[in-house]
Amino acid sequence: MFELVLRAPQALVESVSDLLMDELSALSVSVEDADAGSESERALFGEPGMPAPAAGWDRSTLKALFHTETAAEAAAAVLLAQDGSADPQQRVHLQSLTRLADEDWVRLTQQQFAPVEITPTFWIVPTWHSVPAQARQVMRLDPGLAFGTGTHPTTRMCLRWLASPFAAASLQRVLDYGCGSGILAIGAALLGADNIDAVDIDPAAVQATRDNALHNGVRLQSGLPELAQGRYSVVLANILATPLKLLAPLLVGHLAPGGWLVLAGILERQADEICAAYAAHLPLQVADQQDGWVLMTGQLPD
Repeated sequence: MFELVLRAPQALVESVSDLLMDELSALSVSVEDADAGSESERALFGEPGMPAPAAGWDRSTLKALFHTETAAEAAAAVLLAQDGSADPQQRVHLQSLTRLADEDWVRLTQQQFAPVEITPTFWIVPTWHSVPAQARQVMRLDPGLAFGTGTHPTTRMCLRWLASPFAAASLQRVLDYGCGSGILAIGAALLGADNIDAVDIDPAAVQATRDNALHNGVRLQSGLPELAQGRYSVVLANILATPLKLLAPLLVGHLAPGGWLVLAGILERQADEICAAYAAHLPLQVADQQDGWVLMTGQLPD
């Protein structure tokens, strides 16, 4: 395997990437901020529904993989020959062409996903790992197309709440709104809930939830948001602050008297604005926090 590394201005990144993949036999192309790690590094994306700060980095590093050195050299030659700009800052520059050591890429990828401890007895374990000896409740979940493998603090906080003693008495009917991989819905099922709806606007997430539920031997219903009907004893929503604010009337409207609303995807600095968005419906409080994220909960009066 050979890696061709190029430097390109933002205006050329898309066309160069397309050329590498479509015509120059690249196996893959990745794009990174050429200024990553420096004072010039900057993020590109904000929350859903909000405009991106910029279309791309001013300077990007493109890494293309090829089966052979000949293919990599030919691709570099084509790209450099097409570059007619007199301004060096607007050209594609060759950084390196190197042979990569032979690796077991599947094994290396799998090593990134170790078992995740939710509580001392509740674990999320990829299918290629053995189950920890202390685990009594186990969710088998592999990385996939939809968000949610249990490693993110927001997911872990939601699952910790579900595993808490006071939550156990409230799991009569559960709604996982924005289910992603279905991890919260499956967690609720493993912890005793038997009437669960998991909904998402993304059909891929709906299918991932169904597949993951099947692999874990639990029963739930998964579909688009219209599936959610009536009231629930627990409503979970691990999304982000902006959609959580917009969804306040809908989510609270699905709560049964005495039901719990559990919200995640919220940064510590956003807690006050989430409280304000829900103030007309029910009071919220921070129930957990980890790595700059908070879990917020509220109970509808009986």
